[in-house]
Amino acid sequence: MRALVTGATGFIGSRLVKELARQGMEVRSLVLPGEAVDHIRDYTGDIRRGNLDDPQGLKGILKGIDIVFHLAARVTDWGTRQSFYGPIVEGTGNLLAESAGKGVRFVYVSSIAACGLGRHLKGMKECDGACMSGVPYNDAKLEAERLVRSFHEQGLVNAVIVRPANVTGPGSVWVRDIVDRFRGLFVPLLDHGRYSASLVYVDNLVSGMILAGTRTGPECSTYHLRDDWDVTWKRYLTDLGAMVGKKPGFSIPFSLAWRLGAISERMLTPLNIRPPVTRLVAAIMGRDNDVDTTKAKTELGWSTRVSYEQALAEIRPWVDEYLGR
Repeated sequence: MRALVTGATGFIGSRLVKELARQGMEVRSLVLPGEAVDHIRDYTGDIRRGNLDDPQGLKGILKGIDIVFHLAARVTDWGTRQSFYGPIVEGTGNLLAESAGKGVRFVYVSSIAACGLGRHLKGMKECDGACMSGVPYNDAKLEAERLVRSFHEQGLVNAVIVRPANVTGPGSVWVRDIVDRFRGLFVPLLDHGRYSASLVYVDNLVSGMILAGTRTGPECSTYHLRDDWDVTWKRYLTDLGAMVGKKPGFSIPFSLAWRLGAISERMLTPLNIRPPVTRLVAAIMGRDNDVDTTKAKTELGWSTRVSYEQALAEIRPWVDEYLGR
């Protein structure tokens, strides 16, 4: 089989490319002009440079392709609405238009953010109602999901959607950004860090993505992918902090963090200054986002393979290297 991976140079994309190659698939990678590709060159025999905002540049990208793994997106906790909607919604639309009628399996990698972060999501199933939250990243992901379903329902693509929880692993934003914060002033807890960190290890996630892409079925299914780890934010931040020689700081109520995030975003984003706190981070760390994963387990046969302890053992050397130790 031959697969196209967008966002192939990213944290998740590069692990996916490597695993696809290990499983014997031919991999074509779509990367941005100027992006470094040395870390994926051994696993992808066909590297194409282009941008999802340029429909003409996508012409022919799917020739000979059986599965599309669409990961490319703006992944951060701050920015203008257009900075998210451009690559996430419009870019996905362009790739869907190029995929239409070509018989490919289209795997859209969304996020549990599409469910509507900012409320407790514990136990939420894929069939439960997602909603807009007013946070650009969350809403863009939900809009892109709706676009994918529309193309599927029209018979233009055979699509499936996966919603990862908070992805961790060596180099993840949920490692790098936290380590950077620890190196600064402090890392606070939200609501005493009592809620689940709702993590999924990158290799466990990649396994689920491939299962979703290679299964057969006419319906446009959605799957939540979250590891069965009993790990709160307090524990996770304490464990990462120990690698840096720091501890998480005082606790901030979720409601206060959400309000501060809204104010900071409103004031600083137009100035292109990263807010010190955002609603997205408040919603992730201050709410219980343990979505239900029964569907992925029963329909895909997916499971948590890498334990929390094994994940930490993989993350620790990366932190040491990152800190120059």
